[in-house]
Amino acid sequence: MLEIAAFEAARSRLSGHIVETPLARLVRRPAREPGGRAIVTVPVDHPALPSTLYLKAESLQVTGSFKARGALNRVLALAPAVAARGIVTASGGNHGAAVAYAAHVVGVPSTIFLPASTPETKAARIALWGARVVRAGRVWDDAHAEALAYAADAGATYVHPFADEDVVAGQGTIALELLAQLPEVDVLVVAIGGGGLVAGVARAAKLLRPEIRVLGVEPHGAPTLERSLAAGRVVELERVTTRAGTLAPRRSDPYVFDIIREHVERVVLVSDAAMHDAARFLLANVGLGAELSGAAALAAVLSGAIDLGGAKAPCVLVCGAGDDALAPRA
Repeated sequence: MLEIAAFEAARSRLSGHIVETPLARLVRRPAREPGGRAIVTVPVDHPALPSTLYLKAESLQVTGSFKARGALNRVLALAPAVAARGIVTASGGNHGAAVAYAAHVVGVPSTIFLPASTPETKAARIALWGARVVRAGRVWDDAHAEALAYAADAGATYVHPFADEDVVAGQGTIALELLAQLPEVDVLVVAIGGGGLVAGVARAAKLLRPEIRVLGVEPHGAPTLERSLAAGRVVELERVTTRAGTLAPRRSDPYVFDIIREHVERVVLVSDAAMHDAARFLLANVGLGAELSGAAALAAVLSGAIDLGGAKAPCVLVCGAGDDALAPRA
């Protein structure tokens, strides 16, 4: 598995290309914050919230999600001659934007395969980074198969959204950043799609502080890791039904599965309605626009799906920007 040197190397590689995302502190009872803490404090009134809950706003990252970390780390690690042959990926949207951004930074061509379920607004934003966008299949797994074939024919590099060591190391830089911002953090709540985010964050956090608890969150309509952990192996779902398209692969990968099995305490499920409610909460109380997947970790707290177990400084990752709070509740 990845060691701390890999995460430190990723952090160095990413320096100057991504932003350090801020923290917000939600409190049930406002109190005077000690000096020297660059953390916004927001008084809130919600019965499911603990007395204090921190939010790590990766929705304010370059391209609108944490994905910029992993994709950029992977592309920057390529030899220039290899990168020049082109970068290819398949994505539900956020990873595609991150890969397009990474290719833009390096100055090489990129081709992004998107399933029909990806909103046109995300496709348009990807194209703004100079990528060629190709629609393929109904869900991510379909687009993934076509992208792999295209990359092999073109001699281009395929950047996997989660089953890649450099991608996972890039995502894990969130934990290094968070522990510097909030040394007392004791529980991390992380949304799960393919598993690259939670694998990287959990591995890096546990290396630095073994006692940290890491809890994962998936949609009821795409319980990929929850089913896999129950089976003791990677399983493939027959179908996915969630509207959170960036949390909806039918299958994870053995590489991230092994990390998750070792370092993630539990995976809980939330409904699309709970994610929508959490997105509305973020917009109304914190001013953050989040997509359903970006609000999934908070949804687990607000809906009571997760037990924080008396944590003193729990933190949830708001992992992707969007305007789902403005859409009708399904």
